[in-house]
Amino acid sequence: MLDRYRYWSIEAIVADLDTRRFTYHVAIENLRHDMNIGTVVRNANAFGASAVHVVGRRQWNRRGAMVTDRYVHVHHHPDAVSFRAVADRLGLEVVGIDVVDGSEPIDARPLPRDCVLVFGQEGSGLSSAALAVCDQVRDIPMFGSTRSVNVGVASGIAMTAWVRDHGPGRTRAGGSSTP
Repeated sequence: MLDRYRYWSIEAIVADLDTRRFTYHVAIENLRHDMNIGTVVRNANAFGASAVHVVGRRQWNRRGAMVTDRYVHVHHHPDAVSFRAVADRLGLEVVGIDVVDGSEPIDARPLPRDCVLVFGQEGSGLSSAALAVCDQVRDIPMFGSTRSVNVGVASGIAMTAWVRDHGPGRTRAGGSSTP
């Protein structure tokens, strides 16, 4: 926790963060027990995501979040279809992050400003149900011998890309700058 929040109540910290959160959200599938969901939640807190959506099983191991789940709005959706309905209601473009046929490199063009970055289950990636509700799918270019990186790492890379495209005072070719 930043020193700025030392001695603040949880409610006061959340209220302050709510005035500074960005417009993007993060979602992660929880089809079977996954220790990495906590890391995704922690990254969402660090990179100013508006909220986290857990799609699938309600229970997840919060240890990896290092208590940051108290400061981030975490919502549960039983399946991809109900998640998509919420994304539509919120006006968010659904952007899957996975290495699949037809995916586009994450840095090929700016990510949408109002979007939800969706991550799949560790190991298997986005389910067919999740892929079906995505407006687009981006991948993280790899240059070594591995096909992918850990979902916690991938989430940090994707959130950094969004902040690079849209964060305060940031400009990128084809992107926009915000005051």
